[in-house]
Amino acid sequence: MSRPNTFTFKLLAIFLCMLVMAGCGGNQQGVATSEPTQGQATETQDARVVQHAMGTTEIKGTPQRVVTLFQGATDAALLLGVKPVGAVESWIEQPWYNYIRDRMEGVTNLGSENQPNLEEIVALKPDLIIASKTRHEKIAQQLSAIAPTVMTEEVHLWKDTLHLSAEALNKKEEEQKFLTEWGQKVAEFKRKMGDKLKLEAGIVDFRVDHARIVYTGFSALVLEELGIARPASQRGEEWGVQLTSKENIPQMDADIIFDQTSTSRDDGRLDLRKEWSEHPLWKNLKAVKNNRVFEVDTAVWNNGSGPLAALEMLEDLYGFYELK
Repeated sequence: MSRPNTFTFKLLAIFLCMLVMAGCGGNQQGVATSEPTQGQATETQDARVVQHAMGTTEIKGTPQRVVTLFQGATDAALLLGVKPVGAVESWIEQPWYNYIRDRMEGVTNLGSENQPNLEEIVALKPDLIIASKTRHEKIAQQLSAIAPTVMTEEVHLWKDTLHLSAEALNKKEEEQKFLTEWGQKVAEFKRKMGDKLKLEAGIVDFRVDHARIVYTGFSALVLEELGIARPASQRGEEWGVQLTSKENIPQMDADIIFDQTSTSRDDGRLDLRKEWSEHPLWKNLKAVKNNRVFEVDTAVWNNGSGPLAALEMLEDLYGFYELK
């Protein structure tokens, strides 16, 4: 009787060992092929390195609490469907420009674009900060310590701002959709303009103690893309030129003049414009004689520097050129 029992025990022992080995092997296979949790997988798949004016920044997922530290970034974020949790206040029409005000309800005012309130930014617990090297190079390290930060080179290069914002916000599809529609609008505008594109347009801006002829900047970029001619003497790499004497008024000569002087500042600039516009040299300009001087919204044409402002500019131009 003992032999069968011994044999049976041996078979049982072998069988148990096989089960243990199979179990161990199964566990090892599970470790090798196990997948991370859903959150970990999302971070791994969506992590991307964004190049910008101050280097590179790794951003994970789609940011939900975004802070914008210059006007074009705020404009671009709104176009992409993202309302910032905090933004620097506008230069005029504070706290937000009229053309975007209805989209900014509940956004925290972070103060001046040149000196944003860092304590307020920390309190907002952002997961992305969009800034500009031109304005914020000196506080770049402080911003990066608060949240992943990307920076544009300049504040007025609106398509660069849009592109960087779309990359950082994980909104590339929205960017491409806008650019496609914008390209169609530009082509349609040029078609409707026809020979009117040959009319040379100048941009002027009166300040407290001088007048400016604008060569480059946001409005100049939009006009250029729309195919509107500019006087040869009013083009260049510099931002423009300051005129301190009324004797220089003839330099403003153009078929059409867009006057982007800020009318909401009570600092004397409107008095200077009135004084200059009453001068015989001003009245002798082609645009003045042909009643083609158009006052434009400086918040849109100068300060906004984003895709929403570009759309507003385009709408203005349809009216100025009497297009349908």
